Amino acid sequence: MSRVVYVNGQYVPYGQAAVHVEDRGFQFADGVYEVIAILNGRLVDPEGHLVRLERSLDELRIRHPMTRAALTVVLTETVRRNRVKQGNIYLQITRGAARREFAFPVDIPPTVVAIARSVDMTRAAANAAKGVAAITRPDIRWGRCDIKSVGLLPAALAKQAAKEAGAYEAWLVDREGYVTEGSSSNAWIVTKDNVLVTRALSTAILGGITRSAVLELARREGLTIENRAFTVAEALAAKEAFVTSTTSYVMPVVSLDDRPIGNGGPGVVAARLRAVYEAHAQSHGAGKADWEAGFLAP
Repeated sequence: MSRVVYVNGQYVPYGQAAVHVEDRGFQFADGVYEVIAILNGRLVDPEGHLVRLERSLDELRIRHPMTRAALTVVLTETVRRNRVKQGNIYLQITRGAARREFAFPVDIPPTVVAIARSVDMTRAAANAAKGVAAITRPDIRWGRCDIKSVGLLPAALAKQAAKEAGAYEAWLVDREGYVTEGSSSNAWIVTKDNVLVTRALSTAILGGITRSAVLELARREGLTIENRAFTVAEALAAKEAFVTSTTSYVMPVVSLDDRPIGNGGPGVVAARLRAVYEAHAQSHGAGKADWEAGFLAP
């Protein structure tokens, strides 16, 4: 069956899907997106993703195209029509199409696109078993990384640098020498004192839905947690490191800039958190504790 894409109220064949040439997402990166995992044909943590989506829309003053319940129906139907059992769905909402001017147009409908894809998780499992490499790159992104904007060129440049270096991910480093996050993931370390460390929510990072779930699972596991920034030197001196994201789950990082972390292999904390997160994903739990508690908007 041909892949089916949702575009502005219609389910159309992939090859026929199109948006206007003056869509502001195309011309200004004036839009937001979400990537939601699919497991056993169902969305994983959909409410957390949709809460974050609504916040991103509000921060950019983009009109909500429909209610959360209606959007959930669209996503679920897109998954069903594509018969995806394991994979992810990409949802993008832009301000819409209008004559190209920098100021916001008035009274135009947002553009909504949803694409569901099957993904073979065999490679991800193999990567998790052996661990992956990361490199560091300067964080040159804009000052509102908490908004999940489609303006991803700096992240794409970092990811390309990682690919060319034979690495899985690039960890971005701010002007003070602290790791912010990965190009498409949140960054974590486990200190030699067995403290789990990840950067606190702010405008400097995206509040990952997987990050939120793993934090809650780590608390249940009795781990000591510090929400704070850490340096590259701290990461290299750590017992373990890993990244979290919708597509990576919990992925052990065993080297940074070609230097080993810990014993150079996946650690027990990352392995345990990956296992409990996989169980969480199977149960389709909310995983949105940080969002329910409220994000401190700038």
